[in-house]
Amino acid sequence: MLKVVISILVGGTLGYLYYRFIGCASGACPITRNPYASTLYGAVVGALAGLSM
Repeated sequence: MLKVVISILVGGTLGYLYYRFIGCASGACPITRNPYASTLYGAVVGALAGLSM
């Protein structure tokens, strides 16, 4: 369980960092134009990665 929680936190952090430093210049990207969506997407991917380990 701890592994999944850590994976969610790491995924969310990486999602936010992707938004912050790479993002979407045109504003047409549905995930990376919003920091909340990008963080949530990263957390979900992190959770899936943590569950598969």
